[in-house]
Amino acid sequence: MIRARTSILLSLAAAMTLSACSEGQMFDENDPNRQAKQGALIGAVGGAVAGRLIGGNNNDTVKNTLVGAAAGAALGGVIGNQLDKQEAELRQQLGNNVAITNTGDRLIVTMPQDILFATDSAALRSDLQADIRTVGRSLLDYPNTTVQVLGHTDSDGDAGYNLDLSKRRAQAVASLLISEGVPSSRVQAIGRGEDQPVASNLTAEGKQQNRRVEIVILPNA
Repeated sequence: MIRARTSILLSLAAAMTLSACSEGQMFDENDPNRQAKQGALIGAVGGAVAGRLIGGNNNDTVKNTLVGAAAGAALGGVIGNQLDKQEAELRQQLGNNVAITNTGDRLIVTMPQDILFATDSAALRSDLQADIRTVGRSLLDYPNTTVQVLGHTDSDGDAGYNLDLSKRRAQAVASLLISEGVPSSRVQAIGRGEDQPVASNLTAEGKQQNRRVEIVILPNA
C-alpha cells in the first residue's frame, strides 16, 4: 500500500511539473521569482524519483523519497533563484536586439548574427561587441556556470559552408567572452549550421531569425 501511494504521488508530481514547464499555468509569468519556484518543483520531483530508486524496504523507500524531494527542491530553488537574478540584471544591461529566455534550468541569450557580423564574415564588428562583453562580465559575477556558444545560419548556400561559418562565428563570440576574463574551461563553441531553425527558411523574416548566436548559460549542479 505504501509503495502504491508513493508511486501515485510521484506520478502526480511529475504531471504537475510537466504542466508548469509546458504551459506556465502554475506560476504567474510576471512573478520575478517564477523560475526559482519552478526550479524547486522540478528539483523536488527529480529528487523524489532519485530517492525512490535507492530502494530498500517500504519504510526506507518512503524516507528516501522524502529526503530526495527535500534535497532536490532546495537545489532546484537555488539554481532557479540564481537564474532569475542573472536574467533580471542582463535585461537591464543588454540592448533591445538581444533576447533572453529563462527555461528554469538555463539562460539562453540570443543575438542576431546580422548585427554582429558582415555577410559571410566571422569577424565581429568592433562597434557591436558591447553586449557580448556585458555577458562576459555577468559570467564573472556568476562563476558557477558553464557556457555553450551556439552558431546558427539560415539554409541559403551550401550546408557544409554554413556549418563551418557557424562554427567560426561561435568561436569568435566565445573568444570575446574569454578575453573578458571568463576561463576558457567554462566556454564551449559549437556550430549548428542550418540544422536548428527557429522559423521558416522560406521567408526573409524567417531566415533573419535563423541567423543567430545563442549564449547558453548552464548552472553547475
